[in-house]
Parts: sequence; C-alpha cells; structure tokens
Amino acid sequence: MTPREKLLAEAAKRILMTDGAFGTEIQNWKLVEADYAGDLGLSHDQKGNNDILAITKPEVPETITREYLDAGSDIVSTNTFSANVISQADYGAEHLVKQINVASAQIARRLADEYAAKDGRPRFVAGAIGPTNKTLSLSPDVNDPGYREIDFDYLKQVYREQIDALVEGGVDFILIETVFDTLNAKAGVMAAIEAGNDLGRDLPIMLSMTLTDLSGRNLSGHTVEAFWHAVRHAKPITIGLNCSFGAEQLRPHVKTLSALADTLIMVYPNAGLPNELGAYDEMPATTAGLVKEWADAGQVNILGGCCGSTPAHIAAIAKAVTGLAPRAIVTPEVRTRLAGLEPFTMAA
Repeated sequence: MTPREKLLAEAAKRILMTDGAFGTEIQNWKLVEADYAGDLGLSHDQKGNNDILAITKPEVPETITREYLDAGSDIVSTNTFSANVISQADYGAEHLVKQINVASAQIARRLADEYAAKDGRPRFVAGAIGPTNKTLSLSPDVNDPGYREIDFDYLKQVYREQIDALVEGGVDFILIETVFDTLNAKAGVMAAIEAGNDLGRDLPIMLSMTLTDLSGRNLSGHTVEAFWHAVRHAKPITIGLNCSFGAEQLRPHVKTLSALADTLIMVYPNAGLPNELGAYDEMPATTAGLVKEWADAGQVNILGGCCGSTPAHIAAIAKAVTGLAPRAIVTPEVRTRLAGLEPFTMAA
C-alpha cells in the first residue's frame, strides 16, 4: 500500500493523532548559542534557529518526537518549519538547507518506523513546510502596493529544494502548514506536484491554513471556503487549520470546512490564546475537551496541537477521542444526492 492508501485506511478506523508544537518544546530545553551553532563555524548567531538542531543537537528534536509518539501520535512532523533558503538567510545558513531537511526527516522516519515495529500500528512522517516570512499576495511597502520582494517562480523553487530534501530523508507526506497567504501555498503545491511527477509516484500533500481574524480569513483575505476551492485541484490528502487561535475560536471554521471538503480534515490548534507574556496556559484537559466537541459532531479525522501544546496535550486529546467515530468523507456528488437534489445535466 502507498502512504496515501495506508493513511486513508487507518483514518477510516478511528480519529488519528498528529503531534504538537516543536518551538515551545524546544524553548523548555533552555539552549544557548553554542547548542544551536555547534561546530559549523557560521558567521551569524544561531540561537533561535530551531531547525538547525537536527544537525547540531539532534537529541533535541529526537527526544521531542519520541515524546509525541509516546503520547499517541500516529503522524509526526519534521522540525523543518523554517528550513528553506529564505528563512535560513536570516542565520547565514542557506547552504545547509538540504542537510537540515534530510537529517530532520531521517530522525522522524527512524522513530516512526521504530514505534510501528513495536506494536504493528502504522506511523507516518509529514515533511513540514512553513510559509516563509515573504508574501506573494501583499506588498511589504505601504507606499508601493504593487511591489513584491519575491515572485511565484522563485518561491516555488525554494519549496522544491526543501521538498526534494525531505523526500530524500524519507517523509510520507508534504505538509504545507500555517498558510497565511494562499498564493504562497499554491507555490508549495506546485513544487510538490512537480516533485512527485519527477519521482514518478504519488507525493501526497497536506494543507493547513491559519486564520488572522475571527471572521475566518487568512492574511491574503481568503475564507476557509475560498481556500478550499483554491487548492482542491491538488487533491490534498488532508485539509485543515492550525495555529491561529485556540480550539474555542476555531469551532465555527472547523464546522464550515468539515461540511465542504471531500478529503480528511486535520486540525491542530494552539493551546488556547497566549497570556500577557506570550505563554500558553490552557491545560491539556481543557484543550482535549474542546476538540472532543468536534469529534462528537463528526467533523474531524486527525487532531493535534500547535503553539503551546505539549505531549501531555496530545495524550489528553488521544484519550478523549478514543472510541469516537472518525468523520465520514462525503463527496460533493453524494452530498447532492443526500440533499435530494440531482446534479444538473444537459439534455442529449
């Protein structure tokens, strides 16, 4: 079976779990500059470059990944949110992009296979791709609305470099996450499709949008409905939401997307809203109780956590949804028939 077929088979049985935050978990290690920089001899300070830890202090992402697997994760993500040449330019580490992605993917792959071998339950690896700090839809200069720092073809190539390295490291899926600009996501989608074509095989895409306001739009102004229609052509294996807000604020948007999309719904919210110091206080039981409401309503297939979430949050969510039926995927054609409406067809 292909990874797509395997995931769909598992998702038909139960609600699956992805993992939680890496950034806030890494902060708990209280790492210093020497931990990040290692002996690479880079000219820039590396503190805060979480992705580079895959090659300078691999025990950090490895330990965090293992903790999520222990908590019940079926899918683990690579610690590669900023492992692209645009983001790594801030650290003078552009030349390490391939090495970072391959190393991070290999860590996740090795652990996923180790846990699957223990109990026979499949584990999957998602190659995480962040949005970068550039936007294709909006100008960074208020005095020049038509100006763009980068163009579509350049960003597509940036993503392609990262995707190729993640695939070399052994990922099952390409996770284009925290999408604040739909056009950025489309560049990632195109890169993933081209990578799969060059490989001569299916390279499943996961897409996850982030909202910038409570009305349910991202920074480029798309609602969850508009986002789905903009990316549906890519046949993503999952569509969903991450980051943005806590589960409480995402409730209506999860309901909307769940009723619309004919693929798996994956949602991983923040652990509530940040406090005055930027920390997340929402307890695991609270998060679990909130996302369980989505499961009770048959709206989700895969759950997890984003900023502020911990292995304890993942364990609590996994426990809360155990035994609950996963969301049934209803195609638009079936939805039309269920509503008692027949699709319009032209007479012969």
